[in-house]
Amino acid sequence: MAMGSLDPRRHQGPMAEINVVPLVDVMLVLLVIFIITAPLLTHSVKIDLPKASSTPNITRPEHIEFGIRDNGDLYWSGEKVMLAQLASRFAVEAKKEPQPELHIRADRHAHYEAVAQVMSVAAKAGLLRIGFVTDPSDVESAAGPDMVQRKGRIAQPE
Repeated sequence: MAMGSLDPRRHQGPMAEINVVPLVDVMLVLLVIFIITAPLLTHSVKIDLPKASSTPNITRPEHIEFGIRDNGDLYWSGEKVMLAQLASRFAVEAKKEPQPELHIRADRHAHYEAVAQVMSVAAKAGLLRIGFVTDPSDVESAAGPDMVQRKGRIAQPE
């Protein structure tokens, strides 16, 4: 225990130890206060709710399978369609509840312009959920010899 002295010859440096006993006492008092008052803060009414056994009704929206071949042919769920027919068909689908998803399956060698036109017509008609369907099994060969597949993503070789 550090005690002060009135002797001027015995000058010591400042006390470098921290007394944690008062800190622990205050923390224990606060803990007891919170333990006692926490149950009093919940004002709930006890209600005996009825029991029901049902499964949640999950309705998945239907989706539109849309294909684009490398020569520019367009297919709506396997049926060949023309670009001029898409606006009216997308408008009908956009009014459905829940709105269907548009899954675009474009050939690897299809022109980007054809894909962009289909996406533009679908967006103008009001379709909000547009996605691309890809084949993940052929990622390495599609990336080319200069790219290397690492942990599910394509990165430049080191």
